[in-house]
Amino acid sequence: MDGTVLNRDHEISRENCEWIHRAIDSGIVVMFATGREVQSIEQYVKQLGLESPLVSVNGSEVWTSPGSLLVRHILTDEWVEELHRIARNTDCRYWAYTVNQVFTTRDWPDRIDRPSGDPWLKFGIHCDDLNLLPELRGRLEAMGHFEVTNSSPRNLEINPSGINKASGLREVCRLLDIRMEEVAACGDSLNDLEMIRSAGLGIAMGNAQEAVKQAADAVTGTNDEDGVAQAIRMILGE
Repeated sequence: MDGTVLNRDHEISRENCEWIHRAIDSGIVVMFATGREVQSIEQYVKQLGLESPLVSVNGSEVWTSPGSLLVRHILTDEWVEELHRIARNTDCRYWAYTVNQVFTTRDWPDRIDRPSGDPWLKFGIHCDDLNLLPELRGRLEAMGHFEVTNSSPRNLEINPSGINKASGLREVCRLLDIRMEEVAACGDSLNDLEMIRSAGLGIAMGNAQEAVKQAADAVTGTNDEDGVAQAIRMILGE
């Protein structure tokens, strides 16, 4: 969503709205696959009137439709304790999503262990010093139980190993009885990379990180140039 369908003002433009609805009217299922928690995308789902499946928190949650959970993948309390220990020993800021809450460096909870209905879903680290990120990423990946991506060049996003937007889309494909080859996906950051590689048509935004552009089948306009609308026009042949 951020850097893709949302412009710099965090809005869905009139042009993007129009072409999203044209795609829906043509019989295409249009859905969000986002790193955000589901609560923060509700206004956009309502704006577009979507009743389609959702992939949220980088694939940690997959929804058959808004409000109807299909599957959830969690970070264990022990893993989050490890991540918190690593993050607080750097000069970086950190945050984490549970099912119902967002915790940050400033309001980190006294207890890591979560109630059964509110487990951890994703951990994030933001560093202004870009030189720290490669070392941190390598350390986290070496642990063997984390999927490490980003939503900007200045952060790392950590989900359970094997859980990403592509794994979420595969769940949706099974639900809809279609193949990944029939999916078109747009994105701009490394948390979109596996999705763009796995989709039948992977489209990088004009503002995408270079690795995403290199992996994509096509590059559209930026998020401030209605790049999603441009991509839909291409797909519809209009």
